[in-house]
Amino acid sequence: MRDDLAAARQRDPAARSDLENALVYSGLHAIWMYRWTHQLWISGRPGARFAARVLAQLTRTATGIEIHPGARIGRRFFIDHGMGVVVGETAVIGDDVLMYHGVTLGGKSLVHGRRHPTIGDRVVLGANASILGDLVIGSDSVVGANTVVTHDVPAWSVVTGQPGVARPRRTGATGDRATPLDEPLSSS
Repeated sequence: MRDDLAAARQRDPAARSDLENALVYSGLHAIWMYRWTHQLWISGRPGARFAARVLAQLTRTATGIEIHPGARIGRRFFIDHGMGVVVGETAVIGDDVLMYHGVTLGGKSLVHGRRHPTIGDRVVLGANASILGDLVIGSDSVVGANTVVTHDVPAWSVVTGQPGVARPRRTGATGDRATPLDEPLSSS
């Protein structure tokens, strides 16, 4: 929980205090409930998956954020403004990912097995982006608002458009690579 609160402070300039964030940030509430439901999901206890799905749906009703308990999410994941976020069952999200409202990590097939995206570390997913299918968004990439991604994206890319087109991510006159976040997160 401390990592999640630190991520909120570092990624949201409107964050005032850990107490306020813990009480009013629906993204934090959804992540905390996900972490609990995920433990139920992987426990193997009788009825645990059913209970995890019920709790996940109650969380969706309360927060507007739907995270399947089967998804795998890394540390310091932050959902800013959250409403309308959907994370599918086989989605994998790396560490230090920032996701804005309306993002969908969805499937595009009805087959069983891997059908949702893998999001690398330190990726920023812009508002209303749709990342669809069993694909990989490479680490340190940025997916622009309203972008529809249906193919793999290399690390250190910026993806924009419908369909999404990736280009290398550069900044400054020297061509130094930028980081997706203004300040790197500490691993405290």
